[in-house]
Amino acid sequence: MSTDIYQALIMDRSKNPRFSGAPPSYDHAAEGNNPMCGDRTKIFVTRDGMKIAHESSGCAILLASADLMAEAVAGLDTAKIQNLYNEFEATVTTGTENEILGPLNALAGVHAYRSRIRCATLPWAALRDALQGTV
Repeated sequence: MSTDIYQALIMDRSKNPRFSGAPPSYDHAAEGNNPMCGDRTKIFVTRDGMKIAHESSGCAILLASADLMAEAVAGLDTAKIQNLYNEFEATVTTGTENEILGPLNALAGVHAYRSRIRCATLPWAALRDALQGTV
């Protein structure tokens, strides 16, 4: 496990997101913001094939987390997304990597910087709101 929270994968996904931008149509959306640091994200959910996209601004941790999350949850049902979130939250709070998280393990080093945990989990909170149909 690396405690370097600015690993190459995190920097790449923050600078070159693959799932950024509002889709032409979507079923649900929700926003999240962290007034303590200025992070903002809007998550778009397209239920057909469970596709996720985001519009995010803020730190590299938030940007990478939103993009990696969108990739990880594609095609999953709501229960599996919730399970993945629970595992992700445990990883970013303890630093213990989890095999099922794949590339999301790059964010495990956040655990050493308690104020950055919110940056990593903000897109997940917005996704949960979007899946519940709340804005």
